[in-house]
Amino acid sequence: MKANCTRRGIAIATLSAALLAGMASPGPAQEAFDLDALIEAARAEPPITVYDSTGKIVDMAEAFSSTYGLDATGVKVSATAQFEQITREAQSGNVQGDVALITDTPAAVAQLLPRGYVESWLPPDMEDKIPAQFRNPLAITTNANVFAYNTEVHDTCPVTNMWQLTDPEWQGRFAMVDPLTKGTYPDWFNQMETYGDELVAQAYEDYFGEPLVTDQPSATAAWVVALAESGPLVTDGDDAISEAVGVRGQADPFVGLLSSAKFRDNEDQDHALGLCSEMRPWVGWSYTKLGLIASGTDSPNLARLFIHYVLTEDGIMPQMVDGKIPTNSEIAMPDDEPSGIMEVHDLVFGYDSASALEDWDARQDWQDLWLVHLSR
Repeated sequence: MKANCTRRGIAIATLSAALLAGMASPGPAQEAFDLDALIEAARAEPPITVYDSTGKIVDMAEAFSSTYGLDATGVKVSATAQFEQITREAQSGNVQGDVALITDTPAAVAQLLPRGYVESWLPPDMEDKIPAQFRNPLAITTNANVFAYNTEVHDTCPVTNMWQLTDPEWQGRFAMVDPLTKGTYPDWFNQMETYGDELVAQAYEDYFGEPLVTDQPSATAAWVVALAESGPLVTDGDDAISEAVGVRGQADPFVGLLSSAKFRDNEDQDHALGLCSEMRPWVGWSYTKLGLIASGTDSPNLARLFIHYVLTEDGIMPQMVDGKIPTNSEIAMPDDEPSGIMEVHDLVFGYDSASALEDWDARQDWQDLWLVHLSR
Protein backbone atom coordinates (compact mmCIF):
# COMPACT_ATOMS: atom_id res chain seq x y z
CA MET A 1 0.00 0.00 0.00
CA LYS A 2 3.03 2.32 0.19
CA ALA A 3 3.59 5.21 -2.21
CA ASN A 4 6.33 5.42 -4.81
CA CYS A 5 9.27 7.24 -3.17
CA THR A 6 10.35 9.15 -6.28
CA ARG A 7 6.83 10.38 -6.91
CA ARG A 8 6.53 11.41 -3.29
CA GLY A 9 9.85 13.32 -3.40
CA ILE A 10 8.79 15.28 -6.47
CA ALA A 11 5.43 16.06 -4.89
CA ILE A 12 7.06 17.25 -1.66
CA ALA A 13 9.43 19.55 -3.53
CA THR A 14 6.58 20.96 -5.60
CA LEU A 15 4.41 21.38 -2.52
CA SER A 16 7.18 23.19 -0.65
CA ALA A 17 7.64 25.61 -3.53
CA ALA A 18 3.91 26.21 -3.72
CA LEU A 19 3.66 26.90 -0.02
CA LEU A 20 6.62 29.28 -0.11
CA ALA A 21 5.00 31.10 -2.99
CA GLY A 22 1.74 31.24 -1.04
CA MET A 23 3.44 32.71 2.01
CA ALA A 24 5.08 35.34 -0.18
CA SER A 25 1.88 36.27 -2.02
CA PRO A 26 0.42 39.82 -1.80
CA GLY A 27 -1.05 40.76 1.52
CA PRO A 28 -0.07 42.02 4.96
CA ALA A 29 3.57 41.51 5.83
CA GLN A 30 4.43 38.42 7.83
CA GLU A 31 7.08 40.23 9.89
CA ALA A 32 4.80 42.97 11.23
CA PHE A 33 1.29 41.52 11.26
CA ASP A 34 -1.38 44.08 12.04
CA LEU A 35 -4.96 42.80 12.29
CA ASP A 36 -6.40 46.31 12.00
CA ALA A 37 -4.43 46.87 8.82
CA LEU A 38 -5.71 43.59 7.44
CA ILE A 39 -9.29 44.64 8.18
CA GLU A 40 -8.78 47.98 6.44
CA ALA A 41 -7.26 46.30 3.39
CA ALA A 42 -10.19 43.83 3.31
CA ARG A 43 -12.69 46.71 3.19
CA ALA A 44 -11.38 47.70 -0.24
CA GLU A 45 -12.00 44.24 -1.74
CA PRO A 46 -15.04 42.52 -3.30
CA PRO A 47 -17.22 40.09 -1.28
CA ILE A 48 -16.01 36.52 -0.85
CA THR A 49 -17.57 33.09 -1.06
CA VAL A 50 -16.52 30.35 1.36
CA TYR A 51 -16.88 26.64 0.60
CA ASP A 52 -17.32 24.09 3.41
CA SER A 53 -18.82 20.61 3.66
CA THR A 54 -21.11 21.59 6.55
CA GLY A 55 -24.18 23.79 6.38
CA LYS A 56 -22.87 25.60 9.44
CA ILE A 57 -20.71 27.65 7.08
CA VAL A 58 -23.78 29.71 6.19
CA ASP A 59 -24.15 30.87 9.79
CA MET A 60 -20.39 31.34 10.16
CA ALA A 61 -20.19 33.58 7.11
CA GLU A 62 -23.16 35.62 8.29
CA ALA A 63 -21.56 36.07 11.72
CA PHE A 64 -18.28 37.10 10.09
CA SER A 65 -20.09 39.66 7.95
CA SER A 66 -21.88 41.04 10.99
CA THR A 67 -18.66 41.21 13.03
CA TYR A 68 -16.61 43.12 10.47
CA GLY A 69 -19.24 44.85 8.37
CA LEU A 70 -17.93 42.96 5.35
CA ASP A 71 -19.65 40.63 2.92
CA ALA A 72 -18.99 36.88 2.99
CA THR A 73 -21.29 34.11 1.76
CA GLY A 74 -21.04 30.53 2.96
CA VAL A 75 -21.88 27.68 0.59
CA LYS A 76 -22.15 24.01 1.56
CA VAL A 77 -20.08 21.95 -0.87
CA SER A 78 -18.87 18.39 -0.24
CA ALA A 79 -15.13 17.80 -0.07
CA THR A 80 -15.19 15.91 -3.37
CA ALA A 81 -17.15 18.65 -5.10
CA GLN A 82 -14.85 21.30 -3.62
CA PHE A 83 -11.84 19.57 -5.14
CA GLU A 84 -13.50 19.50 -8.54
CA GLN A 85 -14.77 23.10 -8.35
CA ILE A 86 -11.48 24.53 -7.14
CA THR A 87 -9.67 22.75 -9.97
CA ARG A 88 -12.09 23.92 -12.66
CA GLU A 89 -12.20 27.48 -11.35
CA ALA A 90 -8.41 27.75 -11.19
CA GLN A 91 -7.92 26.30 -14.65
CA SER A 92 -10.51 28.63 -16.17
CA GLY A 93 -9.29 31.69 -14.28
CA ASN A 94 -12.80 32.20 -12.92
CA VAL A 95 -12.50 31.86 -9.15
CA GLN A 96 -15.87 31.70 -7.39
CA GLY A 97 -14.81 30.14 -4.11
CA ASP A 98 -12.32 32.44 -2.41
CA VAL A 99 -11.85 30.29 0.70
CA ALA A 100 -12.10 26.52 0.93
CA LEU A 101 -12.55 24.72 4.24
CA ILE A 102 -11.87 21.23 2.94
CA THR A 103 -11.65 17.87 4.69
CA ASP A 104 -9.80 16.05 1.90
CA THR A 105 -6.29 16.78 3.14
CA PRO A 106 -4.54 14.25 0.86
CA ALA A 107 -6.18 15.72 -2.23
CA ALA A 108 -5.16 19.22 -1.19
CA VAL A 109 -1.58 18.21 -0.40
CA ALA A 110 -1.14 16.08 -3.51
CA GLN A 111 -3.05 18.11 -6.08
CA LEU A 112 -4.36 21.55 -5.12
CA LEU A 113 -1.34 23.04 -3.34
CA PRO A 114 1.41 21.79 -5.70
CA ARG A 115 -0.51 23.09 -8.70
CA GLY A 116 -0.84 26.51 -7.12
CA TYR A 117 -4.62 26.48 -7.13
CA VAL A 118 -4.77 27.35 -3.43
CA GLU A 119 -2.52 28.79 -0.74
CA SER A 120 -2.08 27.96 2.93
CA TRP A 121 -1.70 31.00 5.19
CA LEU A 122 -1.15 30.88 8.93
CA PRO A 123 -1.93 34.19 10.65
CA PRO A 124 1.30 35.20 12.42
CA ASP A 125 -0.52 36.08 15.63
CA MET A 126 -1.96 32.56 15.72
CA GLU A 127 1.29 30.67 15.20
CA ASP A 128 1.97 30.01 18.89
CA LYS A 129 -1.60 28.79 19.40
CA ILE A 130 -1.63 26.24 16.57
CA PRO A 131 0.42 23.06 17.17
CA ALA A 132 3.17 22.50 14.60
CA GLN A 133 1.46 19.51 12.94
CA PHE A 134 -1.50 21.72 11.97
CA ARG A 135 0.39 24.72 10.58
CA ASN A 136 1.48 23.73 7.09
CA PRO A 137 -0.91 23.28 5.48
CA LEU A 138 -3.14 25.06 7.96
CA ALA A 139 -5.78 22.87 9.60
CA ILE A 140 -8.59 24.68 11.42
CA THR A 141 -10.22 21.67 13.08
CA THR A 142 -9.92 17.96 13.61
CA ASN A 143 -13.13 16.10 12.86
CA ALA A 144 -13.86 12.77 14.53
CA ASN A 145 -15.70 9.63 13.50
CA VAL A 146 -16.51 7.45 16.50
CA PHE A 147 -17.98 4.04 17.25
CA ALA A 148 -21.51 4.30 18.63
CA TYR A 149 -24.23 2.10 20.11
CA ASN A 150 -27.88 2.32 21.16
CA THR A 151 -28.16 3.34 24.83
CA GLU A 152 -31.82 2.32 25.03
CA VAL A 153 -30.92 -1.34 24.39
CA HIS A 154 -27.44 -1.55 25.94
CA ASP A 155 -26.12 -0.18 29.23
CA THR A 156 -22.61 -0.04 27.75
CA CYS A 157 -21.22 -0.53 24.28
CA PRO A 158 -21.58 -4.21 23.30
CA VAL A 159 -18.36 -4.03 21.28
CA THR A 160 -15.06 -3.34 23.04
CA ASN A 161 -12.43 -4.40 20.47
CA MET A 162 -12.19 -3.49 16.78
CA TRP A 163 -11.75 -7.18 15.87
CA GLN A 164 -15.01 -8.06 17.58
CA LEU A 165 -16.77 -6.44 14.63
CA THR A 166 -15.42 -9.25 12.42
CA ASP A 167 -16.98 -11.98 14.57
CA PRO A 168 -20.00 -13.88 13.17
CA GLU A 169 -22.08 -12.35 15.99
CA TRP A 170 -21.79 -8.95 14.31
CA GLN A 171 -22.04 -10.06 10.69
CA GLY A 172 -24.32 -7.63 8.90
CA ARG A 173 -24.88 -5.63 12.11
CA PHE A 174 -22.22 -2.95 11.80
CA ALA A 175 -22.89 0.26 9.87
CA MET A 176 -20.36 2.66 8.35
CA VAL A 177 -19.94 5.08 5.45
CA ASP A 178 -18.88 3.38 2.23
CA PRO A 179 -15.07 3.66 1.82
CA LEU A 180 -15.65 3.66 -1.94
CA THR A 181 -17.48 6.99 -1.76
CA LYS A 182 -15.66 8.90 0.98
CA GLY A 183 -11.89 9.19 0.76
CA THR A 184 -11.32 9.82 4.46
CA TYR A 185 -12.07 6.13 5.11
CA PRO A 186 -9.33 4.59 2.94
CA ASP A 187 -7.10 7.38 4.24
CA TRP A 188 -7.85 6.15 7.74
CA PHE A 189 -6.90 2.61 6.72
CA ASN A 190 -3.58 3.87 5.38
CA GLN A 191 -2.92 5.96 8.47
CA MET A 192 -3.57 2.94 10.69
CA GLU A 193 -1.17 0.81 8.67
CA THR A 194 1.46 3.56 8.78
CA TYR A 195 1.23 4.62 12.41
CA GLY A 196 -0.86 2.09 14.32
CA ASP A 197 -0.37 -1.34 12.80
CA GLU A 198 1.24 -2.79 15.93
CA LEU A 199 -1.78 -1.78 17.99
CA VAL A 200 -4.10 -3.39 15.44
CA ALA A 201 -2.09 -6.62 15.72
CA GLN A 202 -2.10 -6.41 19.51
CA ALA A 203 -5.87 -5.88 19.52
CA TYR A 204 -6.23 -9.13 17.55
CA GLU A 205 -4.17 -11.02 20.09
CA ASP A 206 -6.06 -9.42 22.98
CA TYR A 207 -9.39 -10.48 21.52
CA PHE A 208 -8.65 -13.91 20.05
CA GLY A 209 -5.94 -14.96 22.50
CA GLU A 210 -3.34 -15.75 19.88
CA PRO A 211 -1.02 -13.78 17.57
CA LEU A 212 -2.33 -12.69 14.19
CA VAL A 213 -1.24 -14.87 11.28
CA THR A 214 -2.23 -13.46 7.90
CA ASP A 215 -1.26 -13.48 4.24
CA GLN A 216 -2.09 -9.78 4.07
CA PRO A 217 0.80 -7.27 4.12
CA SER A 218 -0.25 -5.77 7.46
CA ALA A 219 -2.53 -6.27 10.44
CA THR A 220 -4.57 -3.32 9.23
CA ALA A 221 -5.08 -4.89 5.82
CA ALA A 222 -6.14 -8.14 7.51
CA TRP A 223 -8.71 -6.22 9.58
CA VAL A 224 -10.05 -4.35 6.54
CA VAL A 225 -10.48 -7.65 4.70
CA ALA A 226 -12.19 -9.32 7.66
CA LEU A 227 -14.49 -6.35 8.19
CA ALA A 228 -15.48 -6.26 4.52
CA GLU A 229 -16.15 -10.00 4.55
CA SER A 230 -18.45 -9.60 7.56
CA GLY A 231 -20.96 -7.76 5.38
CA PRO A 232 -21.33 -4.38 7.07
CA LEU A 233 -24.12 -2.00 6.16
CA VAL A 234 -22.42 0.67 4.03
CA THR A 235 -24.17 3.98 3.47
CA ASP A 236 -23.58 7.17 1.54
CA GLY A 237 -23.64 9.32 4.68
CA ASP A 238 -23.93 9.51 8.44
CA ASP A 239 -27.68 10.13 8.62
CA ALA A 240 -28.49 6.52 7.74
CA ILE A 241 -25.99 5.28 10.32
CA SER A 242 -27.50 7.48 13.01
CA GLU A 243 -30.88 5.90 12.26
CA ALA A 244 -29.57 2.32 12.13
CA VAL A 245 -27.86 2.72 15.48
CA GLY A 246 -29.82 5.31 17.39
CA VAL A 247 -33.53 5.03 16.56
CA ARG A 248 -35.49 4.02 19.65
CA GLY A 249 -37.71 0.94 19.80
CA GLN A 250 -35.29 -1.42 18.07
CA ALA A 251 -34.80 -4.95 19.38
CA ASP A 252 -31.40 -5.49 17.79
CA PRO A 253 -29.84 -2.20 16.69
CA PHE A 254 -26.62 -1.82 14.75
CA VAL A 255 -23.32 -0.68 16.15
CA GLY A 256 -21.96 2.03 13.89
CA LEU A 257 -19.12 4.34 12.99
CA LEU A 258 -20.25 7.90 12.37
CA SER A 259 -19.38 11.54 12.75
CA SER A 260 -19.41 12.86 16.30
CA ALA A 261 -21.61 15.66 14.93
CA LYS A 262 -24.51 13.21 14.58
CA PHE A 263 -24.88 12.94 18.35
CA ARG A 264 -26.96 16.10 18.11
CA ASP A 265 -29.66 13.74 16.75
CA ASN A 266 -30.23 12.64 20.35
CA GLU A 267 -31.87 15.99 20.99
CA ASP A 268 -33.09 16.86 17.51
CA GLN A 269 -34.61 13.46 16.66
CA ASP A 270 -34.80 11.69 20.05
CA HIS A 271 -32.16 9.15 19.07
CA ALA A 272 -30.30 7.06 21.66
CA LEU A 273 -26.71 7.29 20.45
CA GLY A 274 -23.94 6.47 22.89
CA LEU A 275 -20.19 6.75 22.42
CA CYS A 276 -18.33 3.42 22.58
CA SER A 277 -15.82 4.72 25.11
CA GLU A 278 -14.71 1.13 25.89
CA MET A 279 -13.64 0.40 22.30
CA ARG A 280 -9.96 -0.47 21.85
CA PRO A 281 -7.44 0.32 20.64
CA TRP A 282 -9.31 3.48 19.64
CA VAL A 283 -12.80 4.87 20.20
CA GLY A 284 -12.63 6.43 16.76
CA TRP A 285 -10.43 8.37 14.39
CA SER A 286 -10.12 11.92 13.17
CA TYR A 287 -9.22 13.78 10.03
CA THR A 288 -8.28 17.40 9.50
CA LYS A 289 -10.18 20.25 7.91
CA LEU A 290 -7.86 22.63 6.09
CA GLY A 291 -8.38 26.35 5.68
CA LEU A 292 -7.14 27.33 2.21
CA ILE A 293 -7.31 30.46 0.06
CA ALA A 294 -7.83 30.41 -3.70
CA SER A 295 -4.68 31.72 -5.35
CA GLY A 296 -6.71 33.62 -7.95
CA THR A 297 -9.04 35.38 -5.53
CA ASP A 298 -9.72 39.08 -6.08
CA SER A 299 -9.98 39.49 -2.30
CA PRO A 300 -6.81 38.08 -0.72
CA ASN A 301 -7.02 40.25 2.39
CA LEU A 302 -10.69 39.53 2.98
CA ALA A 303 -9.99 35.83 2.51
CA ARG A 304 -7.14 35.99 5.03
CA LEU A 305 -9.34 37.84 7.49
CA PHE A 306 -11.86 35.02 7.24
CA ILE A 307 -9.15 32.45 7.90
CA HIS A 308 -8.11 34.47 10.96
CA TYR A 309 -11.74 34.57 12.10
CA VAL A 310 -12.30 30.80 11.94
CA LEU A 311 -9.24 30.30 14.15
CA THR A 312 -10.99 32.25 16.93
CA GLU A 313 -13.55 30.89 19.37
CA ASP A 314 -16.36 33.06 18.00
CA GLY A 315 -15.55 32.02 14.46
CA ILE A 316 -15.39 28.26 14.94
CA MET A 317 -17.99 27.81 17.69
CA PRO A 318 -20.82 26.73 15.31
CA GLN A 319 -18.70 23.69 14.38
CA MET A 320 -17.44 23.04 17.90
CA VAL A 321 -20.95 22.27 19.11
CA ASP A 322 -20.92 19.45 16.54
CA GLY A 323 -17.80 17.92 18.04
CA LYS A 324 -15.29 19.54 15.67
CA ILE A 325 -12.17 20.27 17.74
CA PRO A 326 -10.38 23.53 16.92
CA THR A 327 -6.65 23.37 16.29
CA ASN A 328 -6.27 26.62 18.26
CA SER A 329 -5.09 25.10 21.54
CA GLU A 330 -6.40 28.04 23.57
CA ILE A 331 -10.02 27.30 22.69
CA ALA A 332 -11.89 24.95 25.05
CA MET A 333 -14.70 22.72 23.81
CA PRO A 334 -18.20 23.67 25.03
CA ASP A 335 -19.54 21.72 28.00
CA ASP A 336 -22.72 20.82 26.11
CA GLU A 337 -20.94 19.15 23.16
CA PRO A 338 -23.25 16.14 22.71
CA SER A 339 -20.93 13.21 21.98
CA GLY A 340 -18.69 13.47 25.05
CA ILE A 341 -15.64 12.97 22.87
CA MET A 342 -13.37 15.17 24.97
CA GLU A 343 -13.58 12.66 27.84
CA VAL A 344 -11.83 10.08 25.66
CA HIS A 345 -10.02 12.36 23.25
CA ASP A 346 -6.69 10.64 23.92
CA LEU A 347 -8.23 7.43 22.51
CA VAL A 348 -9.09 9.00 19.15
CA PHE A 349 -6.66 7.98 16.40
CA GLY A 350 -5.47 11.33 15.05
CA TYR A 351 -4.56 12.22 11.49
CA ASP A 352 -0.92 12.90 10.63
CA SER A 353 -0.61 14.97 7.45
CA ALA A 354 3.09 14.06 7.16
CA SER A 355 2.00 11.03 5.13
CA ALA A 356 -0.86 12.70 3.25
CA LEU A 357 0.85 12.04 -0.07
CA GLU A 358 1.08 8.33 0.72
CA ASP A 359 -2.58 8.37 1.75
CA TRP A 360 -3.49 9.87 -1.62
CA ASP A 361 -1.42 7.37 -3.57
CA ALA A 362 -2.75 4.39 -1.58
CA ARG A 363 -6.41 5.43 -1.60
CA GLN A 364 -7.36 3.41 -4.67
CA ASP A 365 -5.46 0.34 -3.40
CA TRP A 366 -7.44 0.34 -0.16
CA GLN A 367 -10.71 0.82 -2.03
CA ASP A 368 -9.85 -2.08 -4.32
CA LEU A 369 -9.02 -4.28 -1.33
CA TRP A 370 -12.34 -3.37 0.26
CA LEU A 371 -14.36 -3.96 -2.89
CA VAL A 372 -12.79 -7.34 -3.63
CA HIS A 373 -13.65 -8.69 -0.19
CA LEU A 374 -16.97 -6.93 0.50
CA SER A 375 -19.71 -9.43 1.30
CA ARG A 376 -23.04 -8.31 -0.12
